[in-house]
Amino acid sequence: MTEQPAAAGEPTASRRPGDAQTWEVADCFFELIGNLASRAENLAQRLGVPVPFIKALHTMDCPMAMKELGKRMHCDPSFVTLVTDMLEKRGLARREPHLVDRRVKNVVLTDDGLALKRQIETEITARMPWNKALSDDERTQLLALLRKMLDVDAGDPAAANAAEDAMRGPLASMLVNALQDHTPQSDPTGSPAVDGGGESVVSEPSVAS
Repeated sequence: MTEQPAAAGEPTASRRPGDAQTWEVADCFFELIGNLASRAENLAQRLGVPVPFIKALHTMDCPMAMKELGKRMHCDPSFVTLVTDMLEKRGLARREPHLVDRRVKNVVLTDDGLALKRQIETEITARMPWNKALSDDERTQLLALLRKMLDVDAGDPAAANAAEDAMRGPLASMLVNALQDHTPQSDPTGSPAVDGGGESVVSEPSVAS
């Protein structure tokens, strides 16, 4: 006797109702993450900067120690060094010694860096789906639920090590390649570096339509 396929929305023998809900939640998260990644790429292209700059500039409270920046970005120190180097080359940030501990290097945004940070945050505020679709109360509830889920693994060394390993693996390589692909070409005339399109990397803050 041939087994009939399950009707749409009906759990199969290999997927219990609880499993179906788990995968439905996971699928929604995967779709949302892909949506956010696409928005970040589009924003980076419009601003003429590598995608990791979006996270770095948004994360930075200046002056900020490079070690602290790495913790907030959840990435390897070598990657923070690469991001900082690229920010410096574009005139968006500079390194300064810590006022108390001279062994510690702080990252400080320049005026251009601060302008770009404000532009990024304006764009993010205007374009993120939770700001478009949810009320203030719904966003508060969503944030509480997300923090509750994140706190589950907060004290788990295995989960923390897995996250660090991920940043040292293919993801880190992808981000490094993205940074290197956006390295500004030096101009033999001594003019400021420009993006591949010929326009200045840093523009005046504005909200794209």
